[in-house]
Amino acid sequence: MISLKGCHFPKDAVLYAVCFYLRYTVSYRDLEEIMAERGVRVDHATLNRWVVKYSPIVAARAQSKNRPTLSSWRMDETYIRVCGKWMYFYRAVDKAGNTLDFMLSERRNRPAAAGFFSKALSSNGIPSKIVIDKSGANAAGIREVNKILNRFGCLTKIETVRSKYLNNLIEQDHRFIKRRVGHMCGFKSFRSASATLDGIEVANMIRKQQFPSTATSGFRLFVEIAGRCVR
Repeated sequence: MISLKGCHFPKDAVLYAVCFYLRYTVSYRDLEEIMAERGVRVDHATLNRWVVKYSPIVAARAQSKNRPTLSSWRMDETYIRVCGKWMYFYRAVDKAGNTLDFMLSERRNRPAAAGFFSKALSSNGIPSKIVIDKSGANAAGIREVNKILNRFGCLTKIETVRSKYLNNLIEQDHRFIKRRVGHMCGFKSFRSASATLDGIEVANMIRKQQFPSTATSGFRLFVEIAGRCVR
């Protein structure tokens, strides 16, 4: 559950602002005006703090509520500019296009790839195969994960498939993230970038209808994922 202790605004107003910013191409100043039109006076800097604080919490809860995914994965990374430098946003989807996991990294190398795969496996189980492009770092990351699995007595070995054609699925899926990030003024820190991207991914998963729910709107589902808020 998300704790809103110390927050002087109604819980629905906080979650509405966070959800709206993550889902739609608005700036914090635009959102400040939108909230004011709904009777909530809140500074754009406060809105930024809400997004950075609550997005990772909602993302963590979303992983536990996600529908079961398929065992054939597509993995790739895209570029995100943070503090004037290009960083790497690792992402994976299954062959149906459902988002599996995501992770921002300062580097694109074997340890980063292995760390991402370990994170994805911990929340989605062991896939039968992972489709990647020609990246040597990603292939090395899968080999590293297979060694770890073997060390723990797991007989399952993840198959590596290198195919740019099959990987078009995730490359196309990058577009939602890139479109949302492209309208921002840029990230000022790794922490804020990672937190905001986590939230954008959850908004994307809601758009894909990846959660079993009877919620009547994307916002209500966002609140449902966030859980009962504690004041």
